[in-house]
Amino acid sequence: MSTESGRISIDAENILPIIKKWLYSEKEIFLRELVANAADAMHKLHKLSMLGEETRELVEFAITITCDREAKTLTVTDTGIGMTADEIRRYINQVAFSGLQDFVAKYQDKEANQQVIGHFGLGFYSSFMVAERVEIDTLSCRQNTEAVRWSCDGSINFSLSPSTRQEHGTSVILHLSAESLEMLQETTLQDILRKYCAFIKYPIRLGGKTVNDPAPLWTKSPSQLGDKDYLDFFHKLFPTSPDPLFWMHFNVDYPFVLQGILYFPRVQHELNAAQGEVKLYCNQVFVADNVKELIPEYLLLLKGALDCPDLPLNVSRSHLQHDQQVRKISQHVAKKVADRLAGMAKTAAEDFQKYWPDMHTLVKYGMLRDETFHDKLLPHVIYQTTKGEFFTLDAYLEKNQNKTDGKIVYASDVNTQAAYVQMFEHEGIDVLVANTLIDGHFMSFVEQRSSRKYSFKRIDSDITANLTKTTSKIVDPHDNKDESEKIGDLFRKSLTRPRVKVKVEKFKSADVPAMLIFDEDARRFAEMARLERQEYHSPLRNEHTLVVNQSNGAIKKMLSVAALPQKEKDVALMVNQIYDLACLQHERLPADMMKDFISRSASILERMGGGGSGLIIGG
Repeated sequence: MSTESGRISIDAENILPIIKKWLYSEKEIFLRELVANAADAMHKLHKLSMLGEETRELVEFAITITCDREAKTLTVTDTGIGMTADEIRRYINQVAFSGLQDFVAKYQDKEANQQVIGHFGLGFYSSFMVAERVEIDTLSCRQNTEAVRWSCDGSINFSLSPSTRQEHGTSVILHLSAESLEMLQETTLQDILRKYCAFIKYPIRLGGKTVNDPAPLWTKSPSQLGDKDYLDFFHKLFPTSPDPLFWMHFNVDYPFVLQGILYFPRVQHELNAAQGEVKLYCNQVFVADNVKELIPEYLLLLKGALDCPDLPLNVSRSHLQHDQQVRKISQHVAKKVADRLAGMAKTAAEDFQKYWPDMHTLVKYGMLRDETFHDKLLPHVIYQTTKGEFFTLDAYLEKNQNKTDGKIVYASDVNTQAAYVQMFEHEGIDVLVANTLIDGHFMSFVEQRSSRKYSFKRIDSDITANLTKTTSKIVDPHDNKDESEKIGDLFRKSLTRPRVKVKVEKFKSADVPAMLIFDEDARRFAEMARLERQEYHSPLRNEHTLVVNQSNGAIKKMLSVAALPQKEKDVALMVNQIYDLACLQHERLPADMMKDFISRSASILERMGGGGSGLIIGG
């Protein structure tokens, strides 16, 4: 053929400014596009040969990347299907730019970092992000065709001439711009290939070495793999992460194609739960991390890789949001994860309990976000008791319902609530531990979804009938009040703290002089408000109830002291000290309360030493 020149079939004056404007912030993506095109060309040739089509003698399938620092060129060569002159005209000069004018009109006012490459077949032209001139040297695999060479400087002008190429396939030669000469560094290219092309299905050779794994683990049958294979692959994807708990291998071919492996990581702290990473691939070419349109947001806590050949390499988020196939894939992934967890809970309860501390955040968050996920896993949600036993919610109610009035009792801080825990355990009531940030939201949601079949009460929200005893009232004829009324009057009169209600009960245990209780609903509302404002506000500032233990010896002694003349100050000291001790069972006292507590403690010690008006306990 003779040398041909012409104009590319578009109305825009120059594609180079367009490419740079939209994609300059991710210019490294050009290499992914060229390698993906090369892999596609070899895949097409493989299909032709399988169909018995007449082709030239095939050579080894491979992608070779070479750098010429002196000529300032970067070349990507494949041994694929190649192109004829007519195919160059059709696929490079025309089809690639169909609709480009509409694209320019539609996107000219969009943000520069929006990824639009691929919308109109622009993958090959991403080369102009780094090159001032691009050449294509190609020979079709079909018999009796001639090799051709195409050249373009990024304008609408091109040239097409004969080539001396002998082997079928294509070489894309990039004459790099001055701003992109770092692309001649092998280490730079290795980093890009490691990110985008680590699992391309054909060998990629750079500097004489193969730099990819053409057969990633997800392409293999699970029956051929052992734990070591899965762990090694995990650390290949995430070199610095600790071993995962377990994993799931996806291999779906209907109604869509989906392969991949999802790993359940160790999440020892809720703040680390956002560190998951699911890598999305298309025909083993990396697309993006954590595409929430394809993977439910709550599963982004997982780590791993999913390969979805049905998705294009470059696809807009708006397209993903409205694509029915994407929605089906997302639902399938969520269903498989839920099935895996439910199956483990049923058939491997010990493993489920062992892994629960690391995966409960994922499960609870998923249940908050997805009703189907919630319904499938609610029967298997477990909580550990203060004694170390595990209960599902139903199992807890079955064992404790008659003792807790159908409520599920839990502690949010076993250490500060130790006195409460001891009282409940003494009466044979199991106390669940719910000490993570997500638990408050989760419990409220479960209550609503179950129409209050499950009702949660923190251990300090009420003193149940099981912890108290009923005795006959003995009324003092002098003032017509029984002992509990007198104790209540003393505390209401002497307490210096506002917003405190007083209630007197006779506990079965005499160890604790008093306890605080907080209304469950009001406390939850206040806690959520604090989280939203991201500031701490002590619950002691809100209205709460001091429950005084009529059975306690110190309370009885205080009542007898109150009957003595000139003991009002002693009684006031004791009342407020008892209240502060009850507060300390919840949290460190706020600064003003701590100051009063220390001063009052010093005063009590002084009186115990014989100073002042005498020791109250001595009567």
